[in-house]
Amino acid sequence: MTAPLDELRAVVARTPAAPPTMSDYLGKVHDCAYTVTDGDVQALLAAGLSEDEIFEQTVAAAISEGLRRLDAARRVLG
Repeated sequence: MTAPLDELRAVVARTPAAPPTMSDYLGKVHDCAYTVTDGDVQALLAAGLSEDEIFEQTVAAAISEGLRRLDAARRVLG
């Protein structure tokens, strides 16, 4: 199972840094993704971000958070 996880970590590592205008949105993706709405995405589009950039940053944030939680669970389970 390590190789697929390493691939996911590599995807996150090579994703460019998100622009500051995405910080609140990406925090929402990390902390409570279920609350992200179309309005959140529309606000980013209105701020000049592209759909591709929003998608790539969203996926990277979701993967990163999933891996963080997996790593925490592995530490607990030993």
